[in-house]
Amino acid sequence: MTTDAATADTTRLARRITPWLLFLFILGDVLGAGIYALVGELAGESGGAMWAPLMLAFLMALLTAASYAELVTKYPKAGGAAIFAQRAFRRPVISFLVGFAMLAAGVTSAAGLSIAFAGDYLSTFVDVPTSVAAPVFLVLLALLNARGIKESVRSNVVMTVIEVSGLVLVIVVVAVAVGGGAGDASRLVELPPETGAASAVLAGAILAFYSFVGFEVSANVAEEVQDVSRVYPRALFGALAVAGVVYALIGVGSALIMPPGDLAGSSSPLLDVVEQSGVGVPDWAFSLIALIAVANGALLTMIMSSRLAYGMADEGLLPSGLTRVLPERRTPWVSIVVTTLVAVGLTLVGDLGMLAETVVLLLLLVFVSTNLAVLVLRKDAVDHEHFRTPRALPVLALLTCAVLLSQQTAQVWLLGAGMMVLGVVLYAVTGRFRDPSADSVTATRRS
Repeated sequence: MTTDAATADTTRLARRITPWLLFLFILGDVLGAGIYALVGELAGESGGAMWAPLMLAFLMALLTAASYAELVTKYPKAGGAAIFAQRAFRRPVISFLVGFAMLAAGVTSAAGLSIAFAGDYLSTFVDVPTSVAAPVFLVLLALLNARGIKESVRSNVVMTVIEVSGLVLVIVVVAVAVGGGAGDASRLVELPPETGAASAVLAGAILAFYSFVGFEVSANVAEEVQDVSRVYPRALFGALAVAGVVYALIGVGSALIMPPGDLAGSSSPLLDVVEQSGVGVPDWAFSLIALIAVANGALLTMIMSSRLAYGMADEGLLPSGLTRVLPERRTPWVSIVVTTLVAVGLTLVGDLGMLAETVVLLLLLVFVSTNLAVLVLRKDAVDHEHFRTPRALPVLALLTCAVLLSQQTAQVWLLGAGMMVLGVVLYAVTGRFRDPSADSVTATRRS
């Protein structure tokens, strides 16, 4: 029995997402704006060997993706890591913490992208302090978000095409330059001063992992995918493979063209690479592409964060005020305002590298929950065929998560812990005014 046949009588959503649409949806989420800003940070951590942490992060992402493939195809009506946690652990507070970690990661990611937007890419057109440009950028995104989901999604389609085109352009101009005799292959194994290979790769992997997260969002559309048991794993692994190849080429090309010391810390690293190639792409043209890419990533993240906050409030897990919507636009304006204010605040307390590492920390906690859920639910039988990952993969995924968590700095742990403590406080305060039966009702509805 296929998944569609098994669930056709229960799903209320139309299965309109074809295999190619799902592939492009996941690819658009993974092949995001982070790489436009993080190459400079990677060069600082890993030198010219930045391709190595990108590949390590890719392999680590594949391990956890296998767990998502099993859970999504096993429970095609489930809506993400928080729901998987509820099924596995049957503790509403755990499900809440997983969901809140996703919410905190989204807001933190948007803050980091706003800092990237306000860097040297923007200074190509106008010189504005980051402390001013980043908050203004987030407010403009909030206005678009509040205007309506249709307008936001339409903007995303156009910006995604431009975003991917920019990465392809970087690969092409580097290939042209190398073909003409430019570049230095010895830089591909060059490490930062007084840094061992293992330390450089692990430190870079924390940042590189940020560029691969995003695939977990696809779990929320499982109910709308045609023949999900067959299609979802292929689309998921295929999209990750394409992203891995693109990122590896970006890492190798950047190191070939520029000395890692010159690239380290740049807030417009790919613009620097394009300029160094000597191919003749106008600075303003590539800067515009990069700004659109960063804006697209931030917009998608803020849409997800505001809707997640709204959904958690609607479930009685966050203050009910977050469920207020604009009368005509029907957008969750309070959730949009609150998530935007938090993102603005984060731009004032952290830099791009720190915020990216905090996003990774929060998502690693989510991934730990998901990989444990696969093992806990392994004996839970369902009446349809589904993808089944080898038991060793979630175990390896848990080990890789532990390794990455152990590499996080005290400052990042402090920021991440502070956000989770805020979540616990909100949960406790909201619980005082919540119907005692709400948790069991929510759990039943999610099941």
